[in-house]
Amino acid sequence: MEIIAGVDIGNASTEVALARAYDGKVEFLSSNIVSTTGIKGTKQNINGLFKSITEALKKAGLTVEDLNKIGINEAAPVIGDVAMETITETIITESTMIGHNPSTPGGVGIGVGETIRIEKLSEIKDNKDYIVVIPPEVSFNLAAKIINFYQSKVNIRGAIVKNDDGVLINNRLDKKIPIVDEVELIDKVPIGMLSAVEVAEVGGTVEVLSNPYGIATVFNLNSDEAKQVVPIARALIGNRSAVVIKTPKGDVKERRIPAGCIEVISFKKKAKINVDEGAEMIMSAINSIDSIEDIKGEPGTNAGGMLEKVRQVMSNLTEQHPKAIKIQDLLAVDTFIPQKVKGGLANEFFLENAVGVAAMVKSDKLQMEMIAKELSTKIGVEVKVGGVEADMAIKGALTTPGTNKPLAILDMGAGSTDASVIDKNGEIKSIHLAGAGDMVTLLIKTELGLEDLELAEDIKRHPLAKVESLFHIRHEDGSVEFFEKPLKPEIFSKVVLLKKGGMIPIEENLSLEKIISVRRTSKEKVFVTNAIRALRKVSPTNNLRDIEFVVMVGGSALDFEIPQLITDALSHYNVVAGRANIRGIEGPRNAVATGLVLSMVEKDE
Repeated sequence: MEIIAGVDIGNASTEVALARAYDGKVEFLSSNIVSTTGIKGTKQNINGLFKSITEALKKAGLTVEDLNKIGINEAAPVIGDVAMETITETIITESTMIGHNPSTPGGVGIGVGETIRIEKLSEIKDNKDYIVVIPPEVSFNLAAKIINFYQSKVNIRGAIVKNDDGVLINNRLDKKIPIVDEVELIDKVPIGMLSAVEVAEVGGTVEVLSNPYGIATVFNLNSDEAKQVVPIARALIGNRSAVVIKTPKGDVKERRIPAGCIEVISFKKKAKINVDEGAEMIMSAINSIDSIEDIKGEPGTNAGGMLEKVRQVMSNLTEQHPKAIKIQDLLAVDTFIPQKVKGGLANEFFLENAVGVAAMVKSDKLQMEMIAKELSTKIGVEVKVGGVEADMAIKGALTTPGTNKPLAILDMGAGSTDASVIDKNGEIKSIHLAGAGDMVTLLIKTELGLEDLELAEDIKRHPLAKVESLFHIRHEDGSVEFFEKPLKPEIFSKVVLLKKGGMIPIEENLSLEKIISVRRTSKEKVFVTNAIRALRKVSPTNNLRDIEFVVMVGGSALDFEIPQLITDALSHYNVVAGRANIRGIEGPRNAVATGLVLSMVEKDE
């Protein structure tokens, strides 16, 4: 009789299956999961690995001294960061803009004129149109009095205000004008420059200044100049108020670093693609090469810098030369990234087209052997590198009640998406691809412009609702839930995350619909794309219709919507897909760890 532990080191978690083996039979005793320490496939994994094993032993009433053998997976590390490579970077030379959506703008409509400080109105002797700039030391009452006094003498078409006084000033004006307030950097507003101020009706959004042709009309721009204001117009879409100011030529400059090219290399051929052409073309190049030896980026570009950073990080962790680090796979997806508008006066951003990239480093069994040797020395137990993750996962998946050969599995973790297929004769074909849960989290963080990665992770994992009163919420599916006791006033009218601990408000100014859209599309871009890509690679004929049944395993299979998205996508190919239930008790988790145990017992027979 032997006590055996199978350990699956993942990008986010380390899982253990503990079993007793005797006479070729296996009796599973316990399981455990902890957070992975360090980047997957490096020596830093040992601390988390040891912790997970000791906790599993404790659950079974055993100690390390009772353990006879440990099997660990062959771990191909995936760099957790996703590089957002901007496809286009616009150089803005003639525009400064404000569009920060203050809660209390004043008036309605659009006003165009030359900027002037309010205290300088007495010096005007011409008949031009003006936009008054009101500093914080001028009170709303005084500002209204001054504007009312000069409106019969000067053409005042709008106002830009530092304080939160837009409504207060507007209420006291004899002749209403559009007013944008809460402009933090009021001292940076250029004076004597042509500007346009627009305020929409309550519930509406600006129409002229969110349209590049609208800006071109206001400022009499030619076609080349109109191209330069596209980022400004995009940044103002959805805002209730906005200001655009034309500044002297060359006043605002931006250095451009090209996105660059990516080169995919195999023994037989190479494929080169410019990141500017987007994710579809990059993935077409990746998929055109059967056995990738390495992927490189053009030096001096964003793509080159990102891929070299991957090599450097892995070089530092594995003590190998950067040139020895080979990138095995890459997943690219089209996305949007908030870019700060150069010349903005209220930290304005616009959503720029970008490509998100996750890169996976080629598995180094020698590195895993070093981890196994070090762990064995530490605890005095035989440790072996058990096998390819996807192969082990399919062994574990077959412990799901109701499954049988032939079968395909999708192992969806934090860093990678793996697929395996086993035929009636027990022959296994597998693939290991970059991109999974971590990439989805970073896409959500980037597209929503969040500072907090943990918030993006929570948005990925949990459903949402809108608090519509102190006694009811509306769930994202449209259903309404009422409460007998009043909810906390601080969450009123906010979008909340529905976690086990209660309702967690999202403080960022984001609509429920926007968050849901970004969350779902991010999951589709990564998991649906990789599911189809992986299953095609393991299909005997490269055709998904040759696969009948798919079982989903891994941490991301626990997600409340990812399995449904994949099931819907695969249904178009007449593929039946569903979550695994490893050993009938574990759900979709613990497949690789369970498979490692079963594999070790088979080898010992």
